[in-house]
Parts: sequence; structure tokens; C-alpha cells
Amino acid sequence: MMNAFNWLAVALCGAVFVTTFALGDHPALFINGLGLAIVLSGTLGALFLSYPMADISAAFRVAHNSLTVQPPTAETVVNTLLDLAVRSRRKGVLVLEDAEEETTVSFLKRALGLVVDGYRAEEIRDILQTEMHYFSQRRAHQERVFHHLARLAPAFGVAGSVVGLIAMLAGIGDPDVILRTIPVALTSTLYGILLGNFLLTPLAENINAKTRKELLMQRLVSDGVLAIRQEHNPFRLAKKLESFLTPAARGEKEQSLEEIRERFRQLQAEESA
Repeated sequence: MMNAFNWLAVALCGAVFVTTFALGDHPALFINGLGLAIVLSGTLGALFLSYPMADISAAFRVAHNSLTVQPPTAETVVNTLLDLAVRSRRKGVLVLEDAEEETTVSFLKRALGLVVDGYRAEEIRDILQTEMHYFSQRRAHQERVFHHLARLAPAFGVAGSVVGLIAMLAGIGDPDVILRTIPVALTSTLYGILLGNFLLTPLAENINAKTRKELLMQRLVSDGVLAIRQEHNPFRLAKKLESFLTPAARGEKEQSLEEIRERFRQLQAEESA
């Protein structure tokens, strides 16, 4: 997700970028509706020719979510899994049924449901890995839509330039025609480059970055839930799950992880009493 700093940086850089055009002698020359119409109509027309509407809609929905929806952090998932490990150790696996209803993380809900339904560890691993694989495939397809758009936009910018040059040649003896058509030839290429490199390629990369992060979270959930299913010692589980955190994050979360470890020690003392 884009945080406030990202949006501020985009707004600042965009403002500086636009200002460089406005400071020229004739800033109005950079605004040309015909050139923009050529680039947008050509790019969108080629897009609809390339993909069915369902794929296009899904790609734009994923792009919107990648900019606005914050996925759970690794620290949050680790703490949740450790808490579930302690609870299941004390009250049994069926206590995860309540956790399944409480959690808002869909992949964790899915994994806990498999445990509650009594699937074997090998079956749970196979189902979750299959789901992760197809999730990655879907996201790669949606990312490809924006990479395809990023290639189309500059190409139709060049097409707009050709249209402008042809119109200019048709009125080569008329200065008024030349003055009207040169901006079309030049601004079309500008619009295509800006659309492809300032908007579409960054959107594709944003989807890719979020997908990598979500796959890491899914791997974390998968390993943690399997360890809970196999009734691993929560203290050992904590050591394993900490490997998913960066060294800095481990230091920041050490206190909360230690609290969960303390709960497990208390549980061991109750069981031995």
C-alpha cells in the first residue's frame, strides 16, 4: 500500500515536473487535446482487443487495492500465530474454530479451516501451496495487463506524431496549418511516454511488490499453521517464525514475543503441577 510519505513524494515530484513545463515561454503548447485523444483511444482500443473485459476489470481492481489496502505485517502475523499456538496447546485444536471466525486475513482463515476440519498435515500443505501457486499466477496475469499498456502508450504516441507530421506535410505551404499540426506531432509522443513510464509501469511494479509481500505472508501462515497442526512447542515455533522478520523488526517485537513465550512457560508449569 502507498503510505502518506509515498503520496506526498509523488505529489511533490509531480508538481516539480509540471512546473518545468509551465516555466517555458509557451506552456500552452504542451496541452493538446487531439494528441491526448490519439494516445488514449489507441491504447485503450488495443487493450480491449488484447484482453476480455473480466481480465481488465480484475487488473484495475487489483491495482486500486495495491495502492489503498494495507496487508497485515509480518510482525502481526507472527504474533497471531504464536498466540494461536499457545491457545491450541492449552485448549486443543478446536479452539482454532473461534480464531477462524475472528480473523480477517482470508488465507489464515482458509488455513485454520483446514486444520479444524481434520485434514492431515500433508493435505493442508498441498492445498495451501496450490492456492499460493494460482494466486501468484493470477497476479502475474494482472501485472502483465499494465506492462502491456505501458508498451502500447509510447507506440501510440509515435502514431500521433506521424498523424501530425502527415497533416503538416499536407499544409506545407500554409503557416497556419503547420502551427496547428506541429503540437500534435510533438505532444503525442510526450503523452505516450508520460503515460507509459509515469503511471502504467509504476502500477505494474506496485502490483508485483505487493504480490511478493503477500506470498511471503502466505508462506509464513502456511508454516505456522502446519506447526500448530503438528502440535509443535510454541517456543520452538517462535524461533522458527522469527526468521521471517528482519533483524530490526525482531528487536522491535522482542517484547511482545517474550510475553507470548511467558504465557507458554506458565502453561508448562500448570501442566506439570
